[in-house]
Amino acid sequence: MSAYVLLCNFTDQGVRTIKDAPKRRAAARELAKKLGVDVKASYLAIGPHDLVIHAEAPSDEALATYLLSLGSRGNLRTTTLKVFPEAAFDKIVGAVA
Repeated sequence: MSAYVLLCNFTDQGVRTIKDAPKRRAAARELAKKLGVDVKASYLAIGPHDLVIHAEAPSDEALATYLLSLGSRGNLRTTTLKVFPEAAFDKIVGAVA
């Protein structure tokens, strides 16, 4: 599984309906599970992003499907970072010529 950090911002619609956010989060977790995406943690953030989510997915395509499905609901915009754990980082650095 690949790891990702999702930097999310509420849209105007997402803020107007913020009281529904807990229900939306539960539905998003169910969708993630259906698509094989494992949401490891979700944080409300203070700063340039409203939410930070750590997720793992079997492929970039699975994560893209998840993010497009979430985005189509109109409540969030996302920026995605594919991240590598320390062991992968060490392997990558070890291969540097």
